[in-house]
Amino acid sequence: MPGSAALLRLAALALLVAFLLTPYSFAPLFEPLTQYGAPAIYDQGNLLTLALAQIGTVLCATAASTLVAVGLGIAVTRPSGAQFLPLSRTLVNIGQTFPPVAVLAIAVPLVGFGLKPTLIALFCYGLLPIFENTIGGLRACPPAVLEAASGMGMSPGQRLLSIELPLAMPLILEGIRISLVINVGTAAIGSTVGAKGLGEVIIAGLLSNNAAFILQGGLLTGLIAILLYDTMVAVERRLFGNVRIE
Repeated sequence: MPGSAALLRLAALALLVAFLLTPYSFAPLFEPLTQYGAPAIYDQGNLLTLALAQIGTVLCATAASTLVAVGLGIAVTRPSGAQFLPLSRTLVNIGQTFPPVAVLAIAVPLVGFGLKPTLIALFCYGLLPIFENTIGGLRACPPAVLEAASGMGMSPGQRLLSIELPLAMPLILEGIRISLVINVGTAAIGSTVGAKGLGEVIIAGLLSNNAAFILQGGLLTGLIAILLYDTMVAVERRLFGNVRIE
């Protein structure tokens, strides 16, 4: 039911905000997961700062993936670029073929530790869904509409901007949504190479055998992914209310 779903989203948002702002108020819930007097709440960094850093990393990588993937999708659906579709598809599949850890391992010697290798891994990993959805959306434009636009004297560029991209936008946004949510979870591995994020909490839990830390990092990452997904769905429905959003 729509009302129940909205209440669940609000509850998830309230839980996330409350935990990030006052984490120690949740200590009694996590204490049963600790042993030998270990802290119940992650105390080696500020959880809010780590969460915001991870969100910022994901948004930057997704923005870069969107620019490149949409640009490639447009290029290979033009008559002059159709021959480059197999090559482009191979390139954007690299991120899905190689796991992000492998991309990190390759990127670290080139750009060093920290944020840069994480951005490279997330950028590569987020290309495929946006690229494929861009192609699918552009190819789904009704031929009769395109012929009518050409008959009105529109240039190919005008037709792309005024007709094709607006019609393809629901599918393009869906691809961006998929890429965004995938990268929220994937971004946690960036902490293995020194990038700031909630992966620090999970890694600290694994190193100290503290299940409370592991659960906190996982729950916060999951809540952020769910809320970003719902935000994107809300944006899509706001822009395209008459289009079915999965």
